[in-house]
Amino acid sequence: MEIKQSQRIQTSVLNGMEKKALVWLAKRQPKWVSSDLLTFIGFVGSAIVAAGFVLSNININWLWLSSLGLVINWYGDSLDGTLARVRNTQRPIYGYYVDHTIDCVNEGLMFIGVGLSPFVHLHLALIAYVLYLIMTINVSINAHLKGEFRLTYAKMGPTEFRLIIIIMNTIMIAFAGIREWCRTVNVYGIAYEVRILDAVAIVVIAILTLMLGVTFITDAKGYAKIDPKK
Repeated sequence: MEIKQSQRIQTSVLNGMEKKALVWLAKRQPKWVSSDLLTFIGFVGSAIVAAGFVLSNININWLWLSSLGLVINWYGDSLDGTLARVRNTQRPIYGYYVDHTIDCVNEGLMFIGVGLSPFVHLHLALIAYVLYLIMTINVSINAHLKGEFRLTYAKMGPTEFRLIIIIMNTIMIAFAGIREWCRTVNVYGIAYEVRILDAVAIVVIAILTLMLGVTFITDAKGYAKIDPKK
């Protein structure tokens, strides 16, 4: 079976620097390190992220563990494909399936971990996760239909999001006033306590919804031209 790989579209802020770093790391991996092992390391990193957020219910300093998990997740998740390309051992069918299936699991662990922390309501974290999954599905559909695999939106990709979360974790640890900020909001007679990261989650949900809407309309118009009414 001949497989034509989709064109990777990656225009994130850190993309140029990250590519050089990943190639440098890939060339220095021991022979026993495989892409599958790196994918597993990325999974372990996401589990550590979730554990750090959950344990922050006990002590805020567990967020350092969460930040470490994000670095481990980046190392495994970002390097597995680069290692295959550097060694010319790509497996387009197997690699695509395993990598993106594990990605969905990783994202689920991290979003649920955030929702089980004392900082974000679980239902907000799950809404954000669903929207993220819809974007992931949209990327896969476009990869199939027009051979474009988009890794970034608005100059932001997974690496930038990881860095933002690490910065937010550090701020939450360092500034008690910020992490303890809370307001009560009444929605249809039900009182909700909104914390600072709840507010951030609501903004993220709004941005993801807007991005999905714009992406869907843009892609639908493009496909309508390719496949017009008969």
